[in-house]
Amino acid sequence: MSKKYFGTDGIRGRVGEYPITPDFMLKLGWAAGMAFRKMGACKVLVGKDTRISGYMFESALEAGLTSAGADVMLLGPMPTPAIAYLTRTFQAQAGIVISASHNPHDDNGIKFFSGKGTKLPDEIELMIEELLDAPMTVVESSKIGKVSRINDASGRYIEFCKGSVPTGTSFSGLKIVVDCAHGATYKVAPSVFRELGAEVVVLSAQPNGLNINHNCGSTHTEALQAAVLAEHADLGIAFDGDGDRVLMVDHTGTVVDGDELLFIIARDLHGRGKLQGGVVGTLMSNLGLELALADLDIPFVRANVGDRYVISELLERNWVIGGENSGHIVCFDHTTTGDAIIAALQVLMALKARNEGLAQSRQALRKCPQVLINVRFGGGANPIEHPTVKQAGERVTQAMAGRGRVLLRKSGTEPLVRVMVEGEDEAQVRGYAEELAKLVTEVSA
Repeated sequence: MSKKYFGTDGIRGRVGEYPITPDFMLKLGWAAGMAFRKMGACKVLVGKDTRISGYMFESALEAGLTSAGADVMLLGPMPTPAIAYLTRTFQAQAGIVISASHNPHDDNGIKFFSGKGTKLPDEIELMIEELLDAPMTVVESSKIGKVSRINDASGRYIEFCKGSVPTGTSFSGLKIVVDCAHGATYKVAPSVFRELGAEVVVLSAQPNGLNINHNCGSTHTEALQAAVLAEHADLGIAFDGDGDRVLMVDHTGTVVDGDELLFIIARDLHGRGKLQGGVVGTLMSNLGLELALADLDIPFVRANVGDRYVISELLERNWVIGGENSGHIVCFDHTTTGDAIIAALQVLMALKARNEGLAQSRQALRKCPQVLINVRFGGGANPIEHPTVKQAGERVTQAMAGRGRVLLRKSGTEPLVRVMVEGEDEAQVRGYAEELAKLVTEVSA
């Protein structure tokens, strides 16, 4: 069955536009509570990022969940992966995250975690969707859920992150600039790195509800790049608004993307005999990552774009590491979902083990030129399926004669078509990408 509300990463959209409305969130809380209660006594953790609409949706979800008989534990602003972790440690039936990740403040969304800290199974999402179309009822008064607040959530998660590196690890002597995107990592991330001995300069950690991801964080690294140079720092770390994406900046001010970070972690695990199987990337992963891993005899497979597909592939193969070039990196040897702070710590451990700087460590991966153009469309017919676009994509693929790739796909979170072309000649690649993007724009008009 196809899903009506759930996309690749929960339910997301513009605040005030259906379904990102208070009345829908009330009904969603009720539907989720009813679904989870079918598995027995029901306790649900609710966390959020720092966008202003989080207050409104937290209250609506709380009312819906308790009306279905679910007990609610509120976490306040916390990174998405922290909610996955705390859902497990509190033995809750589910965790809910109110966040639109890297999107601006006027978007919001809902993500769910199972009691195991993993994405909800499809059958549970479908059960929730079925209940959303049913009349809303309220359990009898004596069975209405209760609400409490977890006051030490930040401290618990900080200790969990520190526990992902060996006891006694110290990053003393390392100067790091950390950009928190005015988002959910603004409290915990600086504390983690400071408590492990690093000198930390903090950027974008003054959330006001409206500035999340605004010209900062992993989607806008310019301020971080400038700060790394101005502070003569060893490196910079950029998180997104909900703390499940990470990019880095080396001491020269150059951005190091998710493919490169994934390579650095995988190479370290492989060198220590700790890499179980291979590495999962996505259709967007740079060809250079695949070639660099092949040089080390590390298997590599591509999943569909989206961390749920990376995670699914890892589980199916019993592998431990995968990720996306956007900075979603999953380290299954430490946690159950993409976690930006955990991933950043694993990179720092790899650099420490090799006694290398970030700029030096990334050199073994030579990225192929890759041009990505996002084309916004009105949400009507899928432009990718238009015969003109399909024929042009096939023609470009044939022209590159096995030395490049074309990927056209719809975003799972925004009304965008992503046009990606990759190959050996940057000028040629850019020309092909612009040609295809123009065609997608024309057929979408």
